[in-house]
Amino acid sequence: MVQNFTQSAYLNQCVSTEDFSVSFVKSENDDVATRIRDKTEISKSNRTQFPGTSPFEKLTVWFQSLMSRQRALHSRTVRIGYGPIDHDSPRTFPPNTVRNQKYNIFSFVPVVLFQEFKFFLNLYFLIMAFSQLVPIFKIGALVTYWFPLGFILTITLIREAIEDFARFLRDRELNSEKYEKLTRDGTRVEIKSADIKVGDVIVMHKDRRVPADVVLLRTSDKSSSCFIRTDQLDGETDWKLKIPIPFTQHLANESEIMELNCEVYAEKPQKDIYSFVGTVKITADDKIHEGSLDVENVLWANTVVSSGTAIGVVVYTGCETRSVMNTTVPEYKVGLLDLEINNLTKLLFCFVLLLASVMVLMKGPTSLWYLYLARFILLFSYIIPISLRTNVDMAKLFYSWQIGHDHHIPETVVRSSTIPEELGRISFLLSDKTGTLTKNEMHFKKIHLGTVAFSGDALEEVEQHVKSAYDSALVKHPFSAKLKNAVESLALCHNVTPVLENGELSYQAASPDEVALVKWTETVGVKLAHRDLHTMTLDVQPSNGTTVPIQFQILHVFPFTSERKRMGIIVKEETSGEVTLYIKGADTVMSDMVQYNDWLDEECTNMAREGLRTLVFAKKILSRAELEAFDQAYHAAKMSITNRTQNMANVVKNMLERDLQLICLTGVEDRLQDQVTTSLELLRNAGIKIWMLTGDKLETAICIAKSSGLFSKSDHIHVFGSVQTRTDAYNELDNLRNKTNIALVMPGSSLNICLQYYEEEVAELVCASTAVVCCRCSPEQKAQIVQLLRKYRAPLRVAAIGDGGNDVSMIQAAHAGIGIDANEGKQASLAADFSITQFSHICRLLLVHGRFSYKRSCTLAQFIMHRGLLISIVQAIFSCVFYFVAVSLYQGVLMVAFTSCYTLLPVFSLIADRDVTATNALTYPELYKELVKGRTLSYKTFFIWVFISIYQGAVIMYGALLIFDTDILHIVSISFSALIATELIMVALTVHTWHWLMLVAQALSLGLYVVSLITLDQFFDRKFVFSWVFITKTTAITVVSSLPLYFIKTLRRKFSPPSFAKVK
Repeated sequence: MVQNFTQSAYLNQCVSTEDFSVSFVKSENDDVATRIRDKTEISKSNRTQFPGTSPFEKLTVWFQSLMSRQRALHSRTVRIGYGPIDHDSPRTFPPNTVRNQKYNIFSFVPVVLFQEFKFFLNLYFLIMAFSQLVPIFKIGALVTYWFPLGFILTITLIREAIEDFARFLRDRELNSEKYEKLTRDGTRVEIKSADIKVGDVIVMHKDRRVPADVVLLRTSDKSSSCFIRTDQLDGETDWKLKIPIPFTQHLANESEIMELNCEVYAEKPQKDIYSFVGTVKITADDKIHEGSLDVENVLWANTVVSSGTAIGVVVYTGCETRSVMNTTVPEYKVGLLDLEINNLTKLLFCFVLLLASVMVLMKGPTSLWYLYLARFILLFSYIIPISLRTNVDMAKLFYSWQIGHDHHIPETVVRSSTIPEELGRISFLLSDKTGTLTKNEMHFKKIHLGTVAFSGDALEEVEQHVKSAYDSALVKHPFSAKLKNAVESLALCHNVTPVLENGELSYQAASPDEVALVKWTETVGVKLAHRDLHTMTLDVQPSNGTTVPIQFQILHVFPFTSERKRMGIIVKEETSGEVTLYIKGADTVMSDMVQYNDWLDEECTNMAREGLRTLVFAKKILSRAELEAFDQAYHAAKMSITNRTQNMANVVKNMLERDLQLICLTGVEDRLQDQVTTSLELLRNAGIKIWMLTGDKLETAICIAKSSGLFSKSDHIHVFGSVQTRTDAYNELDNLRNKTNIALVMPGSSLNICLQYYEEEVAELVCASTAVVCCRCSPEQKAQIVQLLRKYRAPLRVAAIGDGGNDVSMIQAAHAGIGIDANEGKQASLAADFSITQFSHICRLLLVHGRFSYKRSCTLAQFIMHRGLLISIVQAIFSCVFYFVAVSLYQGVLMVAFTSCYTLLPVFSLIADRDVTATNALTYPELYKELVKGRTLSYKTFFIWVFISIYQGAVIMYGALLIFDTDILHIVSISFSALIATELIMVALTVHTWHWLMLVAQALSLGLYVVSLITLDQFFDRKFVFSWVFITKTTAITVVSSLPLYFIKTLRRKFSPPSFAKVK
């Protein structure tokens, strides 16, 4: 006797025939292709398209692969009560421990140090510090080199240790969670999550995390079903329905489960969370009951039980669970500013070599020239400031904190604190449509029956027809019966489940489209009252006002998938016994399945022009013979182990989805997000080119682009033609080349062919458009477009924004990924670098915080480099005057204190500066255009600061040497004091808007230096530094070094003011 245990039911699942491919899918009824590549594939693509990977990065990958060992994956058969059955050879399965730590006790220090010394700055100073251990190269105290390096490394080690210890505590908490396990005798015992093994039968209560991947055996819910929440796995907020094995569900009590001779087979672990292949074999009463297991029968780890108590047998643990296998480390993003600073530090190193070489040449020929060259390089090593990267990183943390605490954009989260300044240099913004530009709140707007259409607000007229159709006295009216059939098909063909929670009835479904349709049918008198695995009840109201329940038996459910682009259900009406197949889906697939008609294509186009999302409904009456033949073939397909999904789909397509009766066409409106129009206008005025990438139809995409303001009224809309061959692609691109000032609309199919043959030309021509809409765009194509821009429009920065799981690949591929935490769940938000709650917040994020972060980091980096150049120029002049001797002018303590005590706070306080107010930044978005050009920190500004440093260093040193004093101790006192005063004055001259923190920093630094003059007798002559001679000479030198720069700055602002100064 063979019994099928996989009950077809309303599911939210997606299957893929590709082995080990991730297939996160947003269950929508639009025509979007929804399979998303694994992050690993995206990373692989990045490495392919950007061959300039540094040797350090390659070495890092090799080191990580060396440290990690791949475990062979195997299928397994589990006997309940006995654990895994080893048919071939004994196999061990991974422990069920959660481990999110980056390091262990042995790898912590080596790995952290390796990551730090990948950067040129740190590696350079490490070499400099080690050189001081060699007596012949030693030119100063060891503390001068080792203290700054040690301080930075210590801070990094402490930060990493704290973060990793926090991960350890979170892991320990999860691993220590207590669950109940059924023993061989049927009793419950407590067990820690970490101690759960493959084959254990686990009890999971409501609102508890599922600790491992389990096959559902039993649930306490009266409907014999179990709902789970999967937002931590796939980001979707809707509840998912799971079905236990019927045989174990119908047992009298849970203890009988352990008495069964039951074997469960599970395929080898893979990443796809929307598919599962397994079988169950139960031997009872000398009969063998076999059945197939599908994704509807399993609970993945880290999902949460939402209803009742679930009992399941564990099939995957630890690193073999779907949750862990889909957890990949995202690409480490490095901002353009970091790359520019790194290039400038290399330029500074060249300057050090040049300066040291000049000193050796001016010293004269000597056989030990290489020794003097090395000593001069060490002497001028402060030109390259080791504190630069640390200061910039700390500033980024401050910017991230400011973004997260901005009350104008509440609940904004910064998940990548390393790239906030990238927000200030965005040139392209790629946006999803559904849920990003629109609210993803669906409202029923129209139903078309072929001869007549009703709008969503024509409730009374529709309700009257429906009531009359259910009234037996008036059932002969053909139009009322036709409308009744249409409304009934909307109320039956879905995966919606009514749920009573806290006394309120709500609808749970994978797609908001379905909820909108079911809610509308309720308003016209056909209410979905009940649904479980096997039955569905509709409450209808005839003309007499009474409520009449109509019972339907659910025979099969065919879920929506991205490949099928449709869903179906077979129901049997209890009263009449009539068996009906209902199917709904996108017009592109349904038009070939329905009987000939002359209105479907035209009305689909009309609704799309109105910006509506369309669904085509059709049905087919099945005879008993047809149903029996289908049941037999479908059961055989479900029992197959290989290609099960494809076999099932083929049976449905070949036996059912032909010659369907067209019922109706529905249109659902997805309303625009608040302030979308004004936000897009602001961004366009800021010089940002906005592209909309959507899976919707061409007409719908154009309509939304117009209504949202993405296309301006003056734009000429050019629709890229259909492309099938290379010649078609060439002709269309050549036609596009002759167009100017256009808004481009491009189908995803045409884009795909163009990218195969003319990738560079596509980047050139498409980027010339004022705005771009790509429709029928798959998630892979979204990521490809991001990579296209990164490859051919470098160094321009690309941002991507989306809200759904199908936007993750695009978000992670962009320089700055922005996720919206909205109706579709948290997956995009969690994968993004920045998370916001609505699209309009992106304006403040880019135009205000992006501007401030970039401008402040540029100023901070320039001042830190200026500080190193200034003291090195003073040292160089001192060496020149004293016969090119490689001796340090200032003792090691003073050198360290100059950067870490006396000037640290004033320079770092520049992170609170603002060149314009936030209001002006939003009022005058044109100011943003200048940031994209990168002129705030460029080679031009760098050399300007070099000349400033040379001038000020020469004035300070020559002033102290030639004009005022010959006593070396007095020279040190005068020049060092002038250095401090000059740096503080330069900071003050640079400030645009004073903040109280700046005043405090200036006062503290000045006060600390005065205390040092008093207490550090070995470096300063206390009597001399408090004399009027010292004060007068130091003041004179400081005035000469700073006053000309003040005059130049004042004249420049008067006769050639920068743009930001004009708006003040």
